[in-house]
Amino acid sequence: MAGGEKPDPSRCDCVLLIDDEADFVDDCAAILRRLGYCCLTARSGKLGLEVYRKSQPEIVLTDLKMPEMDGLGLLRSIRNIDPEAVVILITAYATIDTAIEATRSGAFDYLRKPFTMAELRKVLQRASEHRARKLEQGASAAATSRELDFSAIVGSSEPVKEMFRNAACAAQGDANVVLLGETGAGKEMLARAIHTNSQRAGGPFVPVDCAALPEPLLESELFGHERGAFTGAVSLQRGLLELAHGGTLFLDELGELSLSTQAKLLRTLEERQIRRLGGQAFVDLDIRIIAATHQDLEAMVAVKKFRDDLFYRLNVLTIRVPPLRERAGDIPILADHCLQTFVRRTGKPVLGISAAALLVLEQYPWAGNIRELRNVIERAVSLTSEQYLSPLDLPDELLRKSQNMRVAFRQEKQKSVENFERQSITELLIRTQGNVTEAAKISGMDRAALHRLMRKYGIDSRAYRGPSGENSG
Repeated sequence: MAGGEKPDPSRCDCVLLIDDEADFVDDCAAILRRLGYCCLTARSGKLGLEVYRKSQPEIVLTDLKMPEMDGLGLLRSIRNIDPEAVVILITAYATIDTAIEATRSGAFDYLRKPFTMAELRKVLQRASEHRARKLEQGASAAATSRELDFSAIVGSSEPVKEMFRNAACAAQGDANVVLLGETGAGKEMLARAIHTNSQRAGGPFVPVDCAALPEPLLESELFGHERGAFTGAVSLQRGLLELAHGGTLFLDELGELSLSTQAKLLRTLEERQIRRLGGQAFVDLDIRIIAATHQDLEAMVAVKKFRDDLFYRLNVLTIRVPPLRERAGDIPILADHCLQTFVRRTGKPVLGISAAALLVLEQYPWAGNIRELRNVIERAVSLTSEQYLSPLDLPDELLRKSQNMRVAFRQEKQKSVENFERQSITELLIRTQGNVTEAAKISGMDRAALHRLMRKYGIDSRAYRGPSGENSG
């Protein structure tokens, strides 16, 4: 590492430096202190993890190649403790694979040995700025969470923070809301949070699953009925709309309502009155509706499967609930939250989730979203006899898809490499007018190696020769 940089007197971040080479640790620690950083050191990955747990430094700078626990293993363990941890990997063997694996595992950046003080200072400055932004965003999200009491909604990713901000706006008013999101993404939890923190918090929260009941029964459930309204109606029954008076009615899977029921619901919302089936009297109604759907309501309106007037009546505020695959950074927190829930419920002495199992969870696409993740963790806690969940405790489907994703990734990477090679050779031959010897010299490749690649991709140098047809390659 070269010198020449002056220390930054305003710098106060603490950096944990981890490397098994004593001389490198001493030299780098001295430079970090010259740059104005507080510096902690450790000579192994395991010791570094212990220091991190005790000290919680702002930035971790760790070597990639170490015995027992390497840099990637350490990175995953640290991010298991704090998903927002800022970790920079150091390696003397930097490759495309290294960069990809580091990024996928959550590294902020990586440095290639040997590096200069200027390079070190630059990456640490970016890391400090990144951490400051995260803390600011986290404080904003925490304030929102305190206002809305999102105790059941776990996550700190950007899509979730955006959802929190929109939910805060919804809770402050009384307009109807439509929640858009896939099945199992947590729409009902968000609806409850909005209700709990709204001016209607003292009233009831009444959920209705529009997809679970056949139309005649759903209509009776929503609007209620008088005694004798139909066969089997032996007594008066107040409907769910009436039961939600003064509070919130949550219509889950709104797109499943029939056009007939949609028309009756629209009339109820416009007149703010309800008439039970078989009855004559109108009952005043004061409700707010939060509706949820995984369907494209605008597309349904376009093909006349959903009433446009009801759509505009309900769709005053729209909040998108992101699927789990768009918030993969929340998976460690969500998985641990589910684990603690089921450990308390079952009393089993499970302490946590292994790094290997966590990696499988992070790679799985989660078509069933949070609901599927909860089921997987509940099953794993029930089956395991160990203190930490391992990949063996997870369903075979997760392991298969995790492996398939790795294979697909390798295939895509190979395609990218081949496309790059093919394009580069073509450009070289155009530049040299088909002179293979000159093309090899420019590229720094052995001529025989270039010929092998040309044969691999079916490239004929004669196609690139000049008008004279001469070629010394």
